[in-house]
Amino acid sequence: MASEHVITATESSFDSDVINSDVTVIVDFWATWCGPCKAIAPLLDKLAEEQGGKVKVAKVDVDGNRGIALKYGVTSIPTLLVFKGGEVVNRKVGAGGGLNGLRSLVQNHV
Repeated sequence: MASEHVITATESSFDSDVINSDVTVIVDFWATWCGPCKAIAPLLDKLAEEQGGKVKVAKVDVDGNRGIALKYGVTSIPTLLVFKGGEVVNRKVGAGGGLNGLRSLVQNHV
């Protein structure tokens, strides 16, 4: 079961879900056909639960939301972008690093 802090963002909701968020947001650019994307999904759920509302995760399906992916230069998936105050403050491409790797992405931005 996904965490209450994990949302699905689309081109129409991205500004309200991510850019205007009052908490740090990890945006997971993924696709249904991407095996590594599926592998990190439970880790992102766990991270969101651990952070207790200080961090939320927004999942963006690149197949249905190409404009967002292009805007932020996403050319490989999974790509994780960390947003704080509407700006990208960190980026990771690939699924390696496990839960500790995800924690390190946000640790200076919470």
